[in-house]
Amino acid sequence: MNTSSSPKEPRVTWQAVFSVAIFIFMYLPILVLAFYSFNQSPYSGTWQGFTLDWYRQLFHDERIISAVINSLIVALSATGIAAVLGTLMAVGLRRYQFPGKNLYYGISYLPLIVPDIAIAVATLVFLVAFAIPLSLWTIIAAHVVFCLAYVGVVVAARLTNLDPHLEEAALDLGATPTQAFIKVLLPQLMPGIVAGCMLAFILSLDDFLIASFTAGSGYNTLPMEIFSRIRTGVKPDINALSVILILLSAIAALVAELIRASGEKNSRV
Repeated sequence: MNTSSSPKEPRVTWQAVFSVAIFIFMYLPILVLAFYSFNQSPYSGTWQGFTLDWYRQLFHDERIISAVINSLIVALSATGIAAVLGTLMAVGLRRYQFPGKNLYYGISYLPLIVPDIAIAVATLVFLVAFAIPLSLWTIIAAHVVFCLAYVGVVVAARLTNLDPHLEEAALDLGATPTQAFIKVLLPQLMPGIVAGCMLAFILSLDDFLIASFTAGSGYNTLPMEIFSRIRTGVKPDINALSVILILLSAIAALVAELIRASGEKNSRV
């Protein structure tokens, strides 16, 4: 009598089907966008052949280049300021006690949950009330508000995995508080700072609402330039630009996550 049993056939569970459906729902529009960015036709509705001309035209479009430069200035400036202030804020909230700490803790991370339109309107009202002329610098100031919160959150998460006794040992060995911070704490926080900065940079680069409310005349950022063009119809050059932005954002997010995960792994060793 043969007692050997045939191998069980794998069953497709409803969880697997649901996961595949979610991925299709999320990424199918991006695939369609990428497909039509290579369309030879100037209209996205019909396919007339494969071409790379739309990607080449982007590098000769003065308005796009100007918008890219403005967006990079805003994103780099806001991220740099937020890196310094966000790191100091996270360390101060984690390590020190002071009156009103809980209230300040809640307020400092409020931009993470407040809608962008509310931040944009509030910033514009503030600028008008103090008669501050709108320019590229007002966009930077507005972006620092939410970049600061994102950097602070990532650095605070990094702080929870650090050994506080290392800094205390440096103080016992004769280091000043400033030296202990720069030579002991800051190197350990660097993976979290870099990850938070990359996240803040991408969010600043992609922002449209806050920038459109706080930009002066002639200071278009890249999302504002894209929005002004799609009002007359989505053309393949905008599809090509969107594909490039999606790839850059995905790469930056992946690098930030790898840096954060590597920092957490090293802190456990």
